[in-house]
Amino acid sequence: MTYDVWIIITGSLVGITCAMVGCFLVLRKMAMLADAISHTVLLGIVGGYLVSRSLEGPALLIGAIIVGLLTAFFVQLLSGKGVQADAAIGVVFTSLFAIGVILLSVFAGSIHLDVDHALMGEITFIPWDTVIFYGIDLGPKAVWLLSFVFLVNLLIIIFCYKEFKISSFDPEMAVAIGIPVLLLHYVQMGMLSITTVASFDSVGAILVVAMLIVPASTAYLLTDKLLSMLFISAGIGVISAISGYYMATIFNVSISGAMATSTGIFFALAFLFSPRHGFIAKKRAQMKLKVEMGTVSSSKSPEQHM
Repeated sequence: MTYDVWIIITGSLVGITCAMVGCFLVLRKMAMLADAISHTVLLGIVGGYLVSRSLEGPALLIGAIIVGLLTAFFVQLLSGKGVQADAAIGVVFTSLFAIGVILLSVFAGSIHLDVDHALMGEITFIPWDTVIFYGIDLGPKAVWLLSFVFLVNLLIIIFCYKEFKISSFDPEMAVAIGIPVLLLHYVQMGMLSITTVASFDSVGAILVVAMLIVPASTAYLLTDKLLSMLFISAGIGVISAISGYYMATIFNVSISGAMATSTGIFFALAFLFSPRHGFIAKKRAQMKLKVEMGTVSSSKSPEQHM
């Protein structure tokens, strides 16, 4: 495959994988927790590197999962102690991310993973870092890793779809019928963690946050069905990756930044033109209601004068 195709495939895999997880976060009103974990996993990545002294292997994934789960645990712990949810996310997010930045600058300053790289990523290097098997080039490592994470997330969603659906829309009912809501919460946080770290080195935290939140939020405006939301958000993630790449090529700007901008453009279009939940549709409904109310008032006015 060509250089351009590998970059588009990488961006599309990030879009699909993040969008699937993002749907459940948006439905549970936990979108900002995705932002927090996408940054705090830096601590897990640095910790995994310090333990294994390698940027290869499972150490980084394991470290990211541990820190992702710790982030969710600390946020829930503080929320349970009376701290407001948004404040709890802010405290945990900034604290763990700051520790990761300090450890990175002190103990891992010689490796290519720096703060700018972590935030912006470098997707243009993806096609050059390939898997070689018995002399055969099997393609970029990032594509294989993202494909693996995508399949893991897909299988979890398929096998736990009913439980995820009930706990997302009605957690009280889920508890009442015996669904382990807390366990499912940490399963989703684990999915979020491995998705983030798999995308982290390729596209950076900024695009990861955009792909986690914006396509799912856009799909939320376009449908009222969870299954449709999953497919629509995944499709928006892919289209955003493709359009963002060509936008970056035309204007000679950051590829990750252009892909994130594309997600914002699609959200703006959905916000304005969604048939049911869009701004224009709501304004039309309000105007129609006013006209109907005016008609009713006019029809009653002769009776009021009698």
